[in-house]
Amino acid sequence: MSSASTSSASIDQVLSDAVAGGAVPQAVALVVGRDGVLYEGAAGPAAAGAERPATPDSMFRIASMTKIVATVAALQLAERGDLDLDAPVEKYLPQFADVRVLTGFDGDTPTLRPPASSATVRQLVTHTAGFGYWFWNADVHRWEEVTGTPNVLAGDRAIFSAPMVADPGTRFEYGINTDWLGEVVEAVSGQPLNDYLAAHVFEPLGMRSATFAPTAQARKDLVAVHVPTDDGWAATEIDWSPTPQWWAGGHGIYCTPRDYARFQQMLLNRGSLDGATILNPETVGNAFRNQIGDLDFPVHIPTAEPETSGPWNGPAGLKWGLGLLLNTAQAPGMRAPYSGAWAGVFNTHFWVDPTTGVSGAIYSQFLPFITDAALGVYADFERAVYAEFG
Repeated sequence: MSSASTSSASIDQVLSDAVAGGAVPQAVALVVGRDGVLYEGAAGPAAAGAERPATPDSMFRIASMTKIVATVAALQLAERGDLDLDAPVEKYLPQFADVRVLTGFDGDTPTLRPPASSATVRQLVTHTAGFGYWFWNADVHRWEEVTGTPNVLAGDRAIFSAPMVADPGTRFEYGINTDWLGEVVEAVSGQPLNDYLAAHVFEPLGMRSATFAPTAQARKDLVAVHVPTDDGWAATEIDWSPTPQWWAGGHGIYCTPRDYARFQQMLLNRGSLDGATILNPETVGNAFRNQIGDLDFPVHIPTAEPETSGPWNGPAGLKWGLGLLLNTAQAPGMRAPYSGAWAGVFNTHFWVDPTTGVSGAIYSQFLPFITDAALGVYADFERAVYAEFG
């Protein structure tokens, strides 16, 4: 383990106990403040049974932690006046007008109808456009099965034929909204999403490892995705497609925890870091404000594919900002209200607390997502962070 703090034994203990107790196969954690790194620590191997340790410089699949990065790209274009967040999506992507709403199945045939309203770019940002994910929506799961459409991790453009499962603006539904948003960014900027983010986010922030397409050497540094077995954790070859047909704004980035911490620090500093301005302070402030009105992030989301994710059971009153889940209540010894957070399906998690000036992240690589044991580790880590730095 390593630490930038001389008094962080309790955080170290959370990580080592989590690995020793089998809750996670490995754990890497970082804490940053506005002025730099407050803590780094790690426990466990990059692959079960291997000697190579997981470290803050190991490469991880950050999966849906990509979403806030793609959202930042859209917000940049909006700041420049090139993108209207309240315009219909089909203004920028005419093919979006063909999207229908799934109403059920006639045997194995999906029944579809036109949406009641046109989805806006802002609704893509806030997951209120109506799109779902196969692992948290049984109708999406069945639609993929009966149509033979691979899920979004396959990197096949066929996923853009997926229907909505709700009319735009009627509910929060977590899904491929940000993948569509990445397509909007490409259409407006005239650049592939990977090139746009490299030029406008990764390079200015010094996120040297961040990429949609790791080199052969970087792939050797990847932490393996693990699955539970009767004998403990087993390393697998699970990954999304190394040759996707499109760059996934919803999940496609590989990055080291140390580099992603620079992105977190930028958000803490209201859009700037080390002389580079990524977003205006007002835009960053809006990211931490409720953008879904009277709608709520669901208290309960059942799993539709248990091997990929457990069910979500969370507190009431959660909201969504611009690319971030917002808590509206203070839990004892944890992040302040209207902190922003999100996670990745392979069990990477981060939060940014502008009130306290602290941002934390904890990384592992395994399925299924959000097991009870892992959620306990994440809560213990957060409480240890605020005991030291809150």
